[in-house]
Amino acid sequence: MDARLDFFGNPLAAKVLRHINSASKVVSDSTLPQATQELVKIRASQINGCGFCTDMHTKDAAHAGETVQRLHMVAAWREATVFTDAERAALELAEQGTRIADAAGGVGDEAWANAAKYYDEDQLAALVSLIAVINAYNRINVVIRQPAGDYQPGMFG
Repeated sequence: MDARLDFFGNPLAAKVLRHINSASKVVSDSTLPQATQELVKIRASQINGCGFCTDMHTKDAAHAGETVQRLHMVAAWREATVFTDAERAALELAEQGTRIADAAGGVGDEAWANAAKYYDEDQLAALVSLIAVINAYNRINVVIRQPAGDYQPGMFG
């Protein structure tokens, strides 16, 4: 399977990716817990059907010490007992922020208020930005049908 477009090799696309990567770095360097960041990226990627990002972020999370059990349970986080209340709040916000088109009111006040109980203003800004950034990556990879499965942690720097 080949991608429809070599997005990583195209000069214009490379410029776009540099900007998205810069935004991603700001979020990565924030005080939003790294485990939460990976869980959010995994869940949004699952919802969007982005195999490339799901592969990348599950492998990155495992490489950083995330447990296999928690990785397997991300798709069913509501029924899982392995996530903290703060992580659950972030996952709910990520789901609603990813499924904006599915909900007439967008992200609900209850989901926002719940996240705000666990995260300060900078962390909320990072969480909102993370949801936006991972959705951008997902959309690029889904549109071009970027193949999944070959990612190795650290291969992009």
